[in-house]
Amino acid sequence: MADSMGNTPEYSVSELAGAVKRTVEDAFGHVRVRGELGRVTIAKSGHVYFDIKDDRAVINAIAWKGTAARFRFRPEEGLEVIIEGRMSTYPGRSQYQLIVDTMEPAGAGALMALLEERKKALAAEGLFATERKQALPFLPQTIGVVTSPTGAVIRDILHRVRDRFPRHVLVWPVLVQGDQAATQIAGAIRGFNALTDASAIPRPDVLIVARGGGSIEDLWAFNEEVVVRAAAESQIPLISAVGHETDTTLIDFVSDRRAPTPTGAAEMAVPVRVDLVASLQDYNARLVSGLSRLLERRRTELRGLARALPNPVQFLALKRQGFDLVAERLDSLARAGLTERRSRLAVAAAGLKPAALERDIRQKLDRARDLASRLAPAFARGHRDRRQALQNWGERLDALSHQSVLKRGFVLVRDHEGELVRQSADLNHGAVVSLEFADGRRAATVGEGTSPPPPVSSPPVSQLPASSSRAVSDKKTPRKRSAKPGSRSSDSGQGQLF
Repeated sequence: MADSMGNTPEYSVSELAGAVKRTVEDAFGHVRVRGELGRVTIAKSGHVYFDIKDDRAVINAIAWKGTAARFRFRPEEGLEVIIEGRMSTYPGRSQYQLIVDTMEPAGAGALMALLEERKKALAAEGLFATERKQALPFLPQTIGVVTSPTGAVIRDILHRVRDRFPRHVLVWPVLVQGDQAATQIAGAIRGFNALTDASAIPRPDVLIVARGGGSIEDLWAFNEEVVVRAAAESQIPLISAVGHETDTTLIDFVSDRRAPTPTGAAEMAVPVRVDLVASLQDYNARLVSGLSRLLERRRTELRGLARALPNPVQFLALKRQGFDLVAERLDSLARAGLTERRSRLAVAAAGLKPAALERDIRQKLDRARDLASRLAPAFARGHRDRRQALQNWGERLDALSHQSVLKRGFVLVRDHEGELVRQSADLNHGAVVSLEFADGRRAATVGEGTSPPPPVSSPPVSQLPASSSRAVSDKKTPRKRSAKPGSRSSDSGQGQLF
């Protein structure tokens, strides 16, 4: 038995692990694998650790920093990829792993494809626009939290709020995973927004929608469209704190602020009370110091100005002495003025005797009677002259009036519209005319006949305008011949008027 065992080579643990490593690397020096990315972790060193899986197995994989820098896309959980690399082992943990040389997307998985399609549609509607986002209140009075009532998330938020600045926190319990989770989360957001100032429950000043980390399937409720639209419609500023820093859901794009963790959301919601107190104390100290320096500077300036001012006592003493001198002079001047006024009054009173006043009044009356006796004849002459001038003007106006012309035997002829007729050609046979004599008017009808030639010395009155009556009166009026008794006058008959 000992001889048989002595023939078996003996390995140390490191030698055996190294032999296994070489065997695996020799047998699988180059492999091409297709699968779905599972957990993805990017280390601080830049190396990327992840799982590639299918429905029956999982293989750990690693992409070194230099290889990961050449990737054309960011590895995300749920993405289906094709990897080329080699198999190796990690002796420190007795596990095998895939060392990645290249990685290309093989097409998104069902959830990732749906997520990308939904994300593009919502972004096209403008729900992710920066200008829609609201500013968070500096110090909210009430904080509304939408999360599961059991678990570490709500405890972390309450603990962080209590440490930083105790505020009133309202919790709306919901499911954060499962088929009913999305409906409950959207209902909670809309329920908080439906509260008013008159409600028994105070309306929150800021909302926190929170959940712990998990896979894409676990966080899918926060990718549902009903949740995203409820968050977009919220009038209360909303902070999303779903998953860890590497987890991304659609509610993160539509929320007003995204927190890496639920604890980070609490830190965004309220400031640190101790820091505020310290800041207020610092501001108060700076204010007091500034006021003290200002008062001291003003006091110094006042002292400097006071030295430039004269002594008030001496300044007032000179003014007081001058006032006394003026008062003495004023008293003497007042007495002298009073004496002068009294003398002038006595002189004026001496002239106010009744006899002198009566004599003065009599003189004024005599002068008034003399002036009246001279004004009466002058006024009578002026009145007579004005009356004579007015009578002369009246006679001239009467001589220039067309009525005086009519009294001398002339007639004004007007047509049926009342217009003055100046020529016989202006009237047709049978036209109705109006004849204006000195003592009235008569109507006539134009008939056939021969008009006598007009007088050479002056044109017919009917051909002159009304305004030319003065010219007619200035010419010598022809003397009208009287017809013999029993003879027919050449002016008889209607037609002989023209």
